Amino acid sequence: MTQENMASKAYNPDRVHAPGATIGILGGGQLGRMLALAGRAMGYRFVTLDPMPDAPCGQVADRQIVAEYYDAAAARQLAEQSDVITYEFENVDAGVTSLLMAESYVPQGSRLLYTTQHRLREKRAIEAAGVKVAPYAEIKNEEELREAVRRFGTPCVLKTATGGYDGKGQWIIRSLEEVQEAYDALSKAKTELVLEQFIRFEKEISVIAARSPRGEVKVFPPAENVHVNNILHLSIVPARAPEAVLKKAEAMARQIAEELDVIGLIAVEMFLTADGELYVNELAPRPHNSGHYTMEACRTSQFEQHIRAICNLPLGDTALLSSVVMVNVLGEHVQPLLDWIVNPESERVVPGVTAKLHLYGKHEAKTGRKMGHVNLLSETVEAAFHWIEASHIWESIEKN
Repeated sequence: MTQENMASKAYNPDRVHAPGATIGILGGGQLGRMLALAGRAMGYRFVTLDPMPDAPCGQVADRQIVAEYYDAAAARQLAEQSDVITYEFENVDAGVTSLLMAESYVPQGSRLLYTTQHRLREKRAIEAAGVKVAPYAEIKNEEELREAVRRFGTPCVLKTATGGYDGKGQWIIRSLEEVQEAYDALSKAKTELVLEQFIRFEKEISVIAARSPRGEVKVFPPAENVHVNNILHLSIVPARAPEAVLKKAEAMARQIAEELDVIGLIAVEMFLTADGELYVNELAPRPHNSGHYTMEACRTSQFEQHIRAICNLPLGDTALLSSVVMVNVLGEHVQPLLDWIVNPESERVVPGVTAKLHLYGKHEAKTGRKMGHVNLLSETVEAAFHWIEASHIWESIEKN
């Protein structure tokens, strides 16, 4: 990708798209769906591009273009029908991004995509922004890996520089004997590799920041995240950490948003260690699973905020209105959850807990597939935990 393509030709700090404009979304998954639902309430229209007919976003958009993401003709069609274009996932084809920027208005540009699509570039950018990341090393061959493992100690984590999500594209190396196997497995991806020192963390925290072309920045309250099998299970807000740590996490997310010239949202995932240190793990330049709690628990949801940011409206208030626990709903949880939600006992079993269900419109409930989430609003997060336990839906996870 050239420097010209990296820079956003469409960036304009004064350009505003008022409600009534049409927003194009590259990607038709659940994040696009929730963006469209939030934006339609504000008066915007939506067109989405996704290869899957009747995609989750397509179900609620005004139009869906059914085509592969690399289809230049389809991308041009999206550009023609949109006043402003955004994306719901990072792995956007560089050629399509350049085409859209040339023929439409893409306020997020491609520079941040170029950075966050590649773990080494991302880590270097975070460091350049003055924020700490875990020690890491670029790996070009097996001998470099072996030497870096000796230097970092075990366990440590080998990752592909591109691709990978929900734990894919990575290998936890627990001994020198695993080096060859790990290298052989991940080098098949034909991309650079990066080895990260394992951070013995006490909590995983994420902060979502929003920035508009005019330079306004707002951050959401930090979420404490619990993963099971590399998939997010719970987001807990307020995060159970000292106030000084949470303020530092917010400041780090704000600093990254400003230094990287973010437009729209950026999710900053962090590790919190026992001695109170915070290390940034990953960035996601879009709405994020750990921000779903904002839909009912904050004055402004992450999805409305993203719309406001890319359209250059004043950003909304991010104040927390209620304690909340967000629980992901995977394929195996859908039917038990539906059975529980329609049962009057679900409202009586833990007084004061209000469950807000969001299903994504996916047709096949596969095991391990994200099908929706529930936001549990209550005076305390402990009450939400009692609701989860009483439902018995996530019992196998809670016992892990």
